[in-house]
Amino acid sequence: MKLNVRISLSFNGDCEAAFRFYERHLNGALAFLLTWGNSPMAADAPPGWAAKVAHATLKIGDSEITGSDVPPDRYEQPKGFQVVLQMDDPGAAERVFNALAENGTIAMSLQETFWAIRFGVLVDRFGIPWSINCEKAVEPAA
Repeated sequence: MKLNVRISLSFNGDCEAAFRFYERHLNGALAFLLTWGNSPMAADAPPGWAAKVAHATLKIGDSEITGSDVPPDRYEQPKGFQVVLQMDDPGAAERVFNALAENGTIAMSLQETFWAIRFGVLVDRFGIPWSINCEKAVEPAA
């Protein structure tokens, strides 16, 4: 059985701006973007929603995230999860954390912990919760 886990993020009208921001700051590639107006669901889109995103796919390294603009009457602020960026370069972790934190809310500053060279938690300007985790090298057992 092949199984892949993919996260899908919901936005309140700013999915394209968020994915273009993530594409730039996470070295991603926007693989697909379909607006409500160009989709088979165009007739179901709320008024003024034609240019909003019905579905987008962003490739980041070996992973993908998907996202969409959820119609306003169905949108809920994300909660109860974090998108974890597992990194191996402390400098890159700092760069990514600072980019995502811009105009966002920092819950835990990027810092050294007992398990990580750098770890931090934030909610970005688009309302998406992130953890940046740059683990320490594991010492081989003696």
